[in-house]
Amino acid sequence: MHISPYEGGNRFNHEPLRTRKLLVHRREIKRLIGYLHEKGYTLVPLSIYLKNGRVKVELALAKGKRAYDKRHAIAERDAKREMERGFKERQLGR
Repeated sequence: MHISPYEGGNRFNHEPLRTRKLLVHRREIKRLIGYLHEKGYTLVPLSIYLKNGRVKVELALAKGKRAYDKRHAIAERDAKREMERGFKERQLGR
């Protein structure tokens, strides 16, 4: 992970691209790895913040959309685009 060095710092700033430890219990890491090996799961960082000199990351397990959900979302997006195109043409007076 890239954490930019402090601009007002001196030569003792941290290295921005060094590897960092994930401070999580072994049981929890194994559980997350188990989910990630299943089809359709992804580990997503929700937020990154500083607390007591440590960088903390809020993680979430996300499950991807099904094929029929994707088709439905694409159809909605196309219908919305067509409506906006119709409104735009009406406003231009064509």
